Amino acid sequence: MKEISGRQLEIIEAAGRILTKHGLSGLTTKNLAVEMEFSESAIYRHFASKEAIIIALLVFLGVDMDQRLGNAIDSNLSSEEKFRALFKNQFNFFKANPHFVVAVFSDGLLEESDKINQAIHNIMQVKMKHLTKIVMEGQQNRTFTQSITTEELVHIIMGSFRLQMFKWRISNFQFDIQRSGLNMLEALLTLIKP
Repeated sequence: MKEISGRQLEIIEAAGRILTKHGLSGLTTKNLAVEMEFSESAIYRHFASKEAIIIALLVFLGVDMDQRLGNAIDSNLSSEEKFRALFKNQFNFFKANPHFVVAVFSDGLLEESDKINQAIHNIMQVKMKHLTKIVMEGQQNRTFTQSITTEELVHIIMGSFRLQMFKWRISNFQFDIQRSGLNMLEALLTLIKP
């Protein structure tokens, strides 16, 4: 991904806020201009279309997640500690940036275009890449159960994370996602240990 400018980042953050509050139908250049407090034409100087803004938001999140998770997981940690570090990092990020929760759910975005679908798929692949490595290592060293495949375990874990984030979003971010997320994390660890 080419570097995005500070103004482009402001625009995609504003787009994330609008998507989170009003869904895809609320993301118009008019609403974005109001949120940004400048003209619609100024938005088009930075992005060619609404689709380009959504794709930039998703690509930014994927690249950011890959770097964050790569940095959060110290190779000297145990599999269980790596598992905790990965999810703590995600919960901390979303608590600080709730307007990006839309990427976890992609509400309505999947029907928009093949390019958006690919960007959503790439975000899932980033998370799966980091999680699969930890789960596989944990299964090999018998920290995590070997009774089901790595892939199935990763899907169960990701589904639990997605449900937790969904509950937070529909509560309008009213509960402490870090505390609640860590409780979910401990419950998952209890389930996946042999």
